[in-house]
Amino acid sequence: MKAGIHPAYRPVLFHDTAADVFFLIGSTVETDRTQVHSDGQTYPYVALDVSSASHPVYTGQQRKTTVEGRVAGFNKRFAGFQAKR
Repeated sequence: MKAGIHPAYRPVLFHDTAADVFFLIGSTVETDRTQVHSDGQTYPYVALDVSSASHPVYTGQQRKTTVEGRVAGFNKRFAGFQAKR
């Protein structure tokens, strides 16, 4: 690898704010924030809205829409647009 052109690879503390879960992962992300982890060390800190700990696909909490619900919603939304004869 060419010297001096690659970002620093270091452990970074990622925080999923939706599930209140912390991940300590190696990364090159740039951040000015730091936080003390449960191991007592201070790491660069990045807050996330969604991760595998809170995303519905990974947690198995995905909502399944029913066909009847979609049709009923469509009919309710467009009920006033019926053609007048």
